[in-house]
Amino acid sequence: MVDIIIGSIAPAGIQPNKPGSGGAPIEAELLHVRDPRQRIVGPLGQERRKQPRKDPQNGKVLTLLIPDSTLLPKDFDVKKYKVLLRFMKK
Repeated sequence: MVDIIIGSIAPAGIQPNKPGSGGAPIEAELLHVRDPRQRIVGPLGQERRKQPRKDPQNGKVLTLLIPDSTLLPKDFDVKKYKVLLRFMKK
């Protein structure tokens, strides 16, 4: 499962100095939409999460299901890829 965070980030599109990946669109099912995480403070006043993050204030967290994971790149990693979304009504 992959969480995609949408918020105040750089506009989506092809960067002028980077070539396009040429990947085909992959259909996904939207399972859940929620507000961004809020700070969680433990009993001693410290962050309880192992990886502290600050989600964008106006962001939304989407949970997507990719029915056929073989369509994903073999080296799929959050550090190597960015995701562009296109929404279509059913």
